[in-house]
Amino acid sequence: MGAADYTQNPFTLTYEGAITKNEPGKVNIHPVTYKLNGLDISANVYTPANYDPQQKYPAIVVAHPNGGVKEQVAGLYAQRLAEQGYITITADAAYQGASAGQPRSVDKPVYRIEDIHGMADFITRYSGVDVARLGLLGICGGGGYSLAAAKTDKRYESIATLSMFNSGRVRRNGFADSQLDTIQERLQQVSDARAQEAAGGKILYAGDANLTDEQIAKLPFEMYRQGYEYYWKTHAHPNSTFKYTMSSLLDLMRWDATDQIELIDKPLLMIAGSKADSLYMSEDAFAKATGTKDKELFKIDGATHIETYWVPKYVDAAMDKLTPFFARTLVSDRS
Repeated sequence: MGAADYTQNPFTLTYEGAITKNEPGKVNIHPVTYKLNGLDISANVYTPANYDPQQKYPAIVVAHPNGGVKEQVAGLYAQRLAEQGYITITADAAYQGASAGQPRSVDKPVYRIEDIHGMADFITRYSGVDVARLGLLGICGGGGYSLAAAKTDKRYESIATLSMFNSGRVRRNGFADSQLDTIQERLQQVSDARAQEAAGGKILYAGDANLTDEQIAKLPFEMYRQGYEYYWKTHAHPNSTFKYTMSSLLDLMRWDATDQIELIDKPLLMIAGSKADSLYMSEDAFAKATGTKDKELFKIDGATHIETYWVPKYVDAAMDKLTPFFARTLVSDRS
């Protein structure tokens, strides 16, 4: 339930209810490639039913989770928003998924944030897009990076996050701040990995583990237990991986999604599951986002972090908040 086999979908989409073919009068999907800083970026654009390129539509950029790809949860929400009349785009991060970049699985904040600027560059030039009505939805790690992008990128008229994950804080402090006593030790390991890479040695990766069911069951945090289930089993996609270069942590461990978050002066909606063990990250960012008075933190009753990605009733609950939020904040006569 809530999943689809990517091998059975011509666009390799993994979510239930995914588009299988483009039909006139319905929401359609358009695989596109564009250049960003010399790299080929792979993205999917979703157009609303009865799309007419001569008309003007609001648009929403959707940023995928850490380790995720455009065919998973980001695609699900991009499709659902297109059903509401938006042109939407979700792209694989540079160095990840089907996008170019070597070495593979680099996960640096500066690149992930640039990806979000790049999606705005592309979609605002897409036929039918009203550049004055551009929204942003970031999911999990993409939520943290969306907050960072929106601090300075004022093309985005409103910002929403779903199950926001502050990658820098977690890589630095551990999940739920559980590794504060080993920060310096881990920084030394990361520095050594960078040195080895620079000398032409083997590239080391973090998070590169193919765990057994028993090992997954013993993981201390539900987000990671359910995450393995989602990414490795129910919604698996060959381009999706948990691993990232160890040297990326040089950047990640000194970064934080909430740094200068008060620069966000646009409407902000943060959505998270009431039972998510990652909820503390949304609560912390929300409290620090003092630059906007138009903000809301909405908790989906009973949902964990990963359940907001696919469980139909929780996806519906998220959409029930996103739909009026974007309808209100992406109106053509905003002054």
